[in-house]
Amino acid sequence: MPETVLITGASAGIGYELARCFARGGDRLILVSRSESRLNQVAEELRKEYQADVHVYPADLSKPGEAAALFHRLMDAGLHVDVLVNNAGYGLNGPFVENDYIEESGMVQVNVTALMELCHLFGAQMVSRGRGKILNVASTAAFQPGPLMSNYYATKAYVLSFSEGLAEELRPRGVTVSVLCPGATRTDFFDRAGMHGVRLADGMVPVMKADRVARAGYRGLRKGRVIIIPGIVNKFTAQSVRFTPRWLVRKLAGYLNGGKNK
Repeated sequence: MPETVLITGASAGIGYELARCFARGGDRLILVSRSESRLNQVAEELRKEYQADVHVYPADLSKPGEAAALFHRLMDAGLHVDVLVNNAGYGLNGPFVENDYIEESGMVQVNVTALMELCHLFGAQMVSRGRGKILNVASTAAFQPGPLMSNYYATKAYVLSFSEGLAEELRPRGVTVSVLCPGATRTDFFDRAGMHGVRLADGMVPVMKADRVARAGYRGLRKGRVIIIPGIVNKFTAQSVRFTPRWLVRKLAGYLNGGKNK
């Protein structure tokens, strides 16, 4: 039976590819991103290719109150969400104290606060109906600290921990929660994070295609898996940090993120 799926960060990258997965499956889509023009392009593409029922809702989730405003707009339109995909997010590279604080706090607003708020608002509705699915997008960064991207790694650690806890809370009430933890992925993430020339973005680690990551997330969500790590290398990375001395994990992450951790 077709479901109504809300996807944030749907205009490009993993979010765009997830939209294609759900459209291919015949679901109704609610696409959210900052760029209305790009969302309209994606919506038209999905309508033509899959005859999908697509609704476009531009929103800047880096602004406080925008997540709640989005929720109320959907309620006013009579759109009830069966599947929530929290994909919107970004990173910033560089020493934390030298980065722009507004950018850093905006990243926390998108990666953490908006995600938490949407889970609370739509999760409560799902519980009242006794069914629903939530997919939060974290990263393999969630499993370790990340010098030169310290705040970003911390936001993804929050998403992983929050999602695991929420999964246990909501499973007995008919709602599944999954968390997708991709590694380096071929999207505009590196450009947005200011990572030109940084080792992590410069071919030192394997990079997966966004459509592969999205398909893994889609399948994992449908199967009710809690933690979804696409790719053998990413699975190995996520597990290996558990058995590696923390000082070495910090050094390696700092090296890959662009420089020596002095």
